[in-house]
Amino acid sequence: MPNQNYVLFSGGAQGAENQFGKLAEYHGLSEVNFTFEGHRIERTRGVRVLTDEELTQKDVSLTYVSRLLNRKFTNAEKMRKVLQTIMWQVDASQQIFVVGTILDDGTVKGGTGWGAEFAKICNKELFVFDQAKDAWSTWEHGAWVAVDAPKITAGHFTGTGTRFLEENGKKALEDLFSRSFK
Repeated sequence: MPNQNYVLFSGGAQGAENQFGKLAEYHGLSEVNFTFEGHRIERTRGVRVLTDEELTQKDVSLTYVSRLLNRKFTNAEKMRKVLQTIMWQVDASQQIFVVGTILDDGTVKGGTGWGAEFAKICNKELFVFDQAKDAWSTWEHGAWVAVDAPKITAGHFTGTGTRFLEENGKKALEDLFSRSFK
């Protein structure tokens, strides 16, 4: 499939999402960055501002998300909208790629963790680059399994992750795109 037929779905935020977008643009892929009115993002290419009605379509209980991820999420309107945009990203894709940290309880650290958990719930192909372990893992049969060199094979894929992208995370994404798009 030609590169321009691939679509990256992301949020355009600083860190991993910005890097995913830069690499998609460099390799000639299409890009959709879901956001909402008043939310600051770094990517300006492919911005898709969700309406309040669209955000409401992906509403989820913050109590449920907090319990699922073993951490507290406030009822703040901005956090709710961020989680809703993540659901739009995951829902639009067949493969999900995340940069972050896999915690001992099997969840991924921070708000990024909701993208990984929602991908699990939706039974999407999920890969996480754990910056602390400097390694890729995939979610299979209810557990994380080490994987050497994942590739983007789905026409619609999500790229999300930490705002605090480290050099090894940046290199992992560069390698992922190089392997996937010659």
